[in-house]
Amino acid sequence: MVLGAKVLPFYLFTFLLLTLSGCIEEYDADISSDDTNLLVVEGSICSSQLNKFYLSRTQPINTSYSPQMITEATLFVRGSDGSEYKAQLANGYYACQVGDLSSDVEYYLHIEYDGEVYESEPQKPLRVEEIDVVVGIQYTPEGDIDVLVTPAEPFNPNKTNYYSWTYDETWEVHPDYTTDWYYDTTLHTAITKLDQFPERGWKNGRSREIMVAASTNYEGQHIRQLKLYDIANNNERMYYRYSALVHQRAISKAEYEYELAREQASSEMGGLFTPLPSSLPTNIHCLTSQKHIIGYVGCSLNVSERRFFLEPRDFTINRPKQSDNRLWAENPSDDYCCKLVSRGMFLCEWNDEREMQGSLTTAWAYEYQLDVRLSGAYIEKPDFWYDEY
Repeated sequence: MVLGAKVLPFYLFTFLLLTLSGCIEEYDADISSDDTNLLVVEGSICSSQLNKFYLSRTQPINTSYSPQMITEATLFVRGSDGSEYKAQLANGYYACQVGDLSSDVEYYLHIEYDGEVYESEPQKPLRVEEIDVVVGIQYTPEGDIDVLVTPAEPFNPNKTNYYSWTYDETWEVHPDYTTDWYYDTTLHTAITKLDQFPERGWKNGRSREIMVAASTNYEGQHIRQLKLYDIANNNERMYYRYSALVHQRAISKAEYEYELAREQASSEMGGLFTPLPSSLPTNIHCLTSQKHIIGYVGCSLNVSERRFFLEPRDFTINRPKQSDNRLWAENPSDDYCCKLVSRGMFLCEWNDEREMQGSLTTAWAYEYQLDVRLSGAYIEKPDFWYDEY
């Protein structure tokens, strides 16, 4: 057994509240004005890497606007030893390149915004074990593929250990059709044209949830085969090859409880016992006034990562059968072929048997059916990708 939860980012929680507000009878909640327009901070201090911090404000439940990212703040990561790292604004977040953290030093986030000063509680960075294994399991042929993680043996098997996980995923995609033919409108015939469209591409995704868990009730406080997420057996990600890089952090009990409370606020959606935003546990406080703030800034000495691959041949994949949506034309005239080219169509098949008293059979497709880049893929092979022969 495990006490764990998938946690939505706070801006997604706000979006869900807005969505549901259009599906139920309007309710005028008695919420103090102090609980709206609160500063929200998301991010963690991690050693030897680029840290990203997101600042926004909560929105009233009945607002029609999405949360706006704050871009006028000044941020520093500071240590009790006098070390300081300044964050720079980049693409809607604050990026801070942090050096090697010391296990004997306490670190905190310092924020200056709108005439106020905020700081997270100083804390020593937590060390996390390596990830032992990540596997994909399909328990039934009709079932989805569950992704399970097992951390290595805990450093301290005599106390409860708390973890969080996120992941970055990559999967291979192929076009609907491939072709080496090209219709030359000057010569009025088909010619061979190799590499006019890429044979494959790749797409990326990122976890939209944070998974947290505690080792309570696990033998030796060692979490084993914890489900992080699943992939539907008919999802595009499993058609050819799938890979993900799992990130594992050790977190404090307080950060774990914050994530659970945020999950409760997200799932109950306005129920009687849903905590108001200002009642969420936090380790960030305003030093210059009594303003509330939402967020929890953790601190990590290291982040463990493990990449894994899933091969569709190892699972039962329910890939929908694709009907042939190409345009077929029997004995098309030169003018008709030129007309198809002018419409943005490309030649896929050219079976010419006219010299044997047969016919000319052609098939045509649009560019979006031939070029994976038009569906959001990129064609530069990732460095970690491998091919099987």
